[in-house]
Amino acid sequence: MNESELIERLQQREEAAFRQLVEGWKDRIYNTALGLLQQAEDAEDITQEVFVTAWRSLDGYRSEAGLTTWLYRIAVNKSLDLLRSRKRKKRFAFVRSIWGQDGSLESDAPDFHHPGVQLEKKQEAARLFRAIRQLPDSQQVAFSLQKLEGLTIAEIAVVMELSASAVESLLHRGKANLRKILTTHHEENKGT
Repeated sequence: MNESELIERLQQREEAAFRQLVEGWKDRIYNTALGLLQQAEDAEDITQEVFVTAWRSLDGYRSEAGLTTWLYRIAVNKSLDLLRSRKRKKRFAFVRSIWGQDGSLESDAPDFHHPGVQLEKKQEAARLFRAIRQLPDSQQVAFSLQKLEGLTIAEIAVVMELSASAVESLLHRGKANLRKILTTHHEENKGT
């Protein structure tokens, strides 16, 4: 069955078509969320939310974007919403702790290990993922979609609703920022 037939069956609310959608895209959506959130449980939750959101909003689906792009866009937006929510909670917890209330700061995610990374590369990968978390959201999304998901610049542009040149710029700045972060980290650890 091609994508347009699947979409038509989805819009007719066929549960079998929905199961096919989930089975066909769940791994890609999970990997996208995992690359952005760097926590398996959160990535699983976001993956479920993506498909629930897709099911509920099928009437608003615009076919010119493509089903995969639409699902990636939902996954990226939901992942970023969760990250922003965490940042707000951290700031609020910090403010509460200053005033002596019983708020505590959330800790950063423990060393993250992506399932696709070989065992001997885990420490190096953990350092890279910590550095990626320090990038601005848009650079983090563009970098993750390209390097972890293998999307082209044109595909990333559609997912992020940007021009291809804007995506290229984000990737260029993201790589430069990662270089700075990793170099600084390396220099700081050289002395220890």
